Amino acid sequence: MRKSILFLSVFITVSLSAQQVCDWETAYVKADEFLARMTVEEKAEIVRGGKDKFFINSFPDKGIKPVYMCDASMGVLLWSHTPDPALRKQLDSSTAFPAAILLASTFSPELAYGYAEAVGEECRAGGVDILLGPGLNIYRQSQCARNFEYLGEDPYLTSELVSSYVKGLQSTGTAACIKHFFGNNTEFYRKRSNSIIDERAIHEIYLPGFKAGIDAGAACVMTSYNQINGEWVSHSPQIIKGLLRSHLGFKGMVISDWNSVWDLDKMLRSGINIEMPGTYDFGTTIMELYRKGMVSEAELDDMVRPLIATCIAMGFYDREKQDFSLLDRFPEHDRLARKVAEEGTVLLKNRDGILPLDPASDRKILLTGKFCHQTARGLGASYVEGYGNVSLADAVTEVFGDCVHYSENPTADEIEAADIVLLSTGTIDEEAVERPFELPEEDESFIEFVTGHNPNTVVIVNSGSGIRMTGWNDDAAAIIYGWYGGQNGNDAIADILCGKVNPSGKLPVTIEKEFRDSPAYGYLPRHAQFYRELRNELLIDVYDIRYEESVLVGYRWYDTMGIEPLYPFGYGLSYTDFSLSAPELSSGRLSEDSSVKISVKVKNTGKRAGAEVVQLYAGEDKPTVLRPVKELKGFRKVWLEPGETRTVEFELKAADLAFWDDVTHGWKTNPGVYTLSLGTSSRDISHTLKVRL
Repeated sequence: MRKSILFLSVFITVSLSAQQVCDWETAYVKADEFLARMTVEEKAEIVRGGKDKFFINSFPDKGIKPVYMCDASMGVLLWSHTPDPALRKQLDSSTAFPAAILLASTFSPELAYGYAEAVGEECRAGGVDILLGPGLNIYRQSQCARNFEYLGEDPYLTSELVSSYVKGLQSTGTAACIKHFFGNNTEFYRKRSNSIIDERAIHEIYLPGFKAGIDAGAACVMTSYNQINGEWVSHSPQIIKGLLRSHLGFKGMVISDWNSVWDLDKMLRSGINIEMPGTYDFGTTIMELYRKGMVSEAELDDMVRPLIATCIAMGFYDREKQDFSLLDRFPEHDRLARKVAEEGTVLLKNRDGILPLDPASDRKILLTGKFCHQTARGLGASYVEGYGNVSLADAVTEVFGDCVHYSENPTADEIEAADIVLLSTGTIDEEAVERPFELPEEDESFIEFVTGHNPNTVVIVNSGSGIRMTGWNDDAAAIIYGWYGGQNGNDAIADILCGKVNPSGKLPVTIEKEFRDSPAYGYLPRHAQFYRELRNELLIDVYDIRYEESVLVGYRWYDTMGIEPLYPFGYGLSYTDFSLSAPELSSGRLSEDSSVKISVKVKNTGKRAGAEVVQLYAGEDKPTVLRPVKELKGFRKVWLEPGETRTVEFELKAADLAFWDDVTHGWKTNPGVYTLSLGTSSRDISHTLKVRL
C-alpha cells in the first residue's frame, strides 16, 4: 500500500511544474491580431463545426491549425473520429479507466489529478487538443443513465475533485471542457426537457462544480441540451453571458453540445463561441444573416475572439499535434486505473466478517451472474474499449484457482453445495435514456433465488448509479459496489475479495430504499418509457422538470426530511476499524474576517492497514430560510497502519456557512449558532460541536 502511494505521488509530481496556466490577457491581445487577418467568411465558418464533426475549422495560411476534440469520461475515444487512418492504427488501445462516479468514490483529489493527467497524456499522444469532459452534472436522481459520467450528488465533493481533475488534465496541454452547463440531470428526451430550478438551488447546488473548474483554469465549457426556466441554454445570453461569463468569470471557449442549437440567430447572440457539430441545416446561413444585416462583423468578432484566444492560451497553434513518446506511459496509466478502482470500490455490507476470503482455503466458490465474462461499462460518448480487459471470472480464478466453479444458471443443489457464492449483477447504463431504479424482474428473482439458497452469497454490483437492493439486501452476506471499474477493475475486486486490498471507497451518492423516497420522484411525464431513445426529439412537446426539492438534493433531502436511506452518502466499510477522538475547536466564535480550526485524531484500532475518510458537516441551528440539516464542508482520506493515530485538521470560514439570498441575489451568512458534525458518512456521526458566528 505504501508503495502504491509513493507511485502516485511520483506520478503527480512529475508534471506539476508543467501545469498549463492560461494567460488570458496576452491570449486576447493576440486573438485580435488573428481576427484582423481573417475574412468575414472565415469568421462565419470557424464558429460552426469543421470538416469532421469533432474538429474546429482551420485556415493554415492565417496560422490557424485544426483543433481536434474527443469524447471522454472513462478514458479517451482516441480513434473514433480521427480522420487519419495511420493515427487510428497508432492509438487503437487507449486505457479504459474507471467511470467518473467510481473516481468520486475514492474521495481523493490526488487520485483525481493523476487520473486526469494520465487521460491528458493519452490525448496528447493522439493529437487531441480538447477533452470533452469532465462531466459535472449533479446526481439528482438515480434513474439518470448518465450518472456514471459525473462526480456524485454533493457540490462540495464535486468541486474538490474537479479542481484537481482540471489541473491534472491541463498540466499535459490538453484543454478541459467541463460540461454540461447546466441543469442536465435527466436523460429522458434531454433535448425536450425544461429544468425549472430556483435561484438558490442554481447557486448552491448546480453551479459550484463549474465555478471550481473555472477557478482551476478550465479552458472550455460545454452547454447542455435542456432548457433552463423556459429557454434553451444554447440560446440564452442570461445564462452564458450572465451566469457563466459575468458571474463565474469564465474567459475561455463556450462549445454547444452536439445538435443542441435550434435557432442560428439566437445562438449568434447567446455567448456561444462554436456550434457543434456544424452540420444542422437551419434554413439559413451565417453569411446570409450577415448580408441581410441581421448580424454584424463586430458581433462575429465577439463570438470568434474567445475561441481563438483559448487556442492561443493552450498553445494549440504553436505545438506539434502529437507526442508519441507518451505512448510509453500506457503501463503507468494501466496501473493508475487499477489503483483508482481499488480505492473507489465500495464495500457496503460484510456480515460477520465473511470477507476477506482466504485464497489458501479449499472452500468451494460458485461464480454466477451477468457480468462474470462481460466487462460492465457505460455506453455512449464515454465508451472506451480499453486493452487487456480482465473479466471477473479470470480475475477470481487467478486469485482462488480451482476452488472457483462458474455456472450461468445454477440449480438449487449447486448453490447450496457451495461454501461461498459470488454473484455479479448490475446494469449497463448509457446517455440519452433513463433506466429504472429497479433491476429487471428476472435479475431480481435470480438474486433472491441465490441468496435464499445460500446465506454466504457475496453480491457484486456493477452499475453507473444506485439500484434498488431492498428485496435482497438483508439476505446477502456481503455487497460490493464495483460501479464500472475499467479494463482492470475486476482485478481490484478480486484483490478486495481476498484481502490483498483493504476497501476504502465511500458512496458519493445516497442509495435509497425505494425510488419513491427520492426528492425527484414523479419527475417523468406520464406514460414515459425507460430505455427509450427517440432520435427525432421534436416529435414530442417540451416537458417541465420541477426541482421542487430546491437545495435539498441527495443526503440533504433524506436527512432533512427524516427519510432513512438504504445506504447513506459517504458510507463505505473497511476490513479494519477506526475511531475518532473528541474534536478540538480553536475557538467557539467565528467572525467574517476570521476562521476556526477543527482537529480530530483518527486511530486505526483494527489489525489491518487501511484508509478512512473523515467528513466534516455543518448546519445552521435556526435558519431563516430552508436549509439542509447539514452540508459537507470538508473531508480527508487518511491511511493508517494498525494502531497508528493521525491528526486531521479542517479550517472553516464564515463564507463556508453562507447560503444564497434570492432577495439580495448574493451570498449571505446569518449570525447565530451552527452545529459542526464529524463522522465517516452523512449518517455515521461520531461527534458534534457548536460554533457561534
